[in-house]
Amino acid sequence: MAWQRSRPRLDRDNRAFWTGGAEGRLHITRCGDCGNYTHPPRELCRHCQSENVAPHAVAGTGIIDTYTVNHQAWAKDMEVPFVIARVKLDDAPGVYLTTNIVGSPVDAVDIDDRVQVVFEEQDGVWFPLFEKVA
Repeated sequence: MAWQRSRPRLDRDNRAFWTGGAEGRLHITRCGDCGNYTHPPRELCRHCQSENVAPHAVAGTGIIDTYTVNHQAWAKDMEVPFVIARVKLDDAPGVYLTTNIVGSPVDAVDIDDRVQVVFEEQDGVWFPLFEKVA
């Protein structure tokens, strides 16, 4: 059996983020009043406190802001090493996603690498992971 990621508890605020991958979309909460993005998803805009927030599909491209390589298998069947990175999204200013970089050897990953979202589905949740753009 392959390692399973921890399943988030889906609710009204975060459901679009965790299930948008079924349609290949990365949804980030956006304020209809001030236009700013909020992540993680919540019921109020973190910038202006407006309740006029909704999921907004973004391009899912960005750059690696920082990263580390995990060498410790802290769960059964976890393949190591792997990259844990913080990705700065291109079209959602101020939003950084902590994620994994997949599809590349760990020694081929670096800060400022261009990446794009890919999704891994487990039990109805679509985890946004990123891979390097050639």
